[in-house]
Amino acid sequence: MQVLYEDNHIIIVSKASGEIVQGDKTGDTPLSETVKQYIKERDGKPGNVFLGVVHRLDRPVSGVVVFAKTSKALSRLNAMFAAGDVHKTYWAITRGMPAEPSATLTHWIKSVERNNKSYASLTPSDGAKEARLAYRLIAQGDRFNLLEVNLMTGRKHQIRVQLSSIGCPVKGDLKYGDKRSNPDGSISLHARRIRFVHPVSGKEIDVTAPVPDDNLWHALEEIAEGK
Repeated sequence: MQVLYEDNHIIIVSKASGEIVQGDKTGDTPLSETVKQYIKERDGKPGNVFLGVVHRLDRPVSGVVVFAKTSKALSRLNAMFAAGDVHKTYWAITRGMPAEPSATLTHWIKSVERNNKSYASLTPSDGAKEARLAYRLIAQGDRFNLLEVNLMTGRKHQIRVQLSSIGCPVKGDLKYGDKRSNPDGSISLHARRIRFVHPVSGKEIDVTAPVPDDNLWHALEEIAEGK
């Protein structure tokens, strides 16, 4: 766990792929408990540490996660996420090349709990919710490409299913059409950056998470940043 930003009301950390943000049926220790323990030990707190989960990343996804350290910050952040006032940018390594170098995608997504999978359609249907994202191609490699994705809605597995629907499955994402898994069980989707107005102080918060320590990630990052 790497702390990217912290003050009295919020803490922002970089999640590794494979970690769960909040407890689930696996019984694995969630990132929220790791952060609580970190604060408790660092500050020598005798009692329970308050930590509110305001959003999640899928287990195989890495990158920025925001937690609330006070109930005031939690309620305000929850409202901000619901209203779309938090701007999230993702980087995705894809096996396919999009037809357009940049575009806005609109689908209707239906989530099926039975197989924990989402399905995207170009037309509305019962139980489906509108999903929108904008992407742009920021780096091309020999076999893989790097897309920057800005989410406009927050549907389950949204980036994964929408990119797959245009022939660009996320590298390692067998569930949504890639050919091979990544050796570490991750998928090559990274919550790169988060921007919002601080729920208490009102100052601008803009935090970027470093890419996973992986040769392909580093090579595409260098191309994207013109190094």
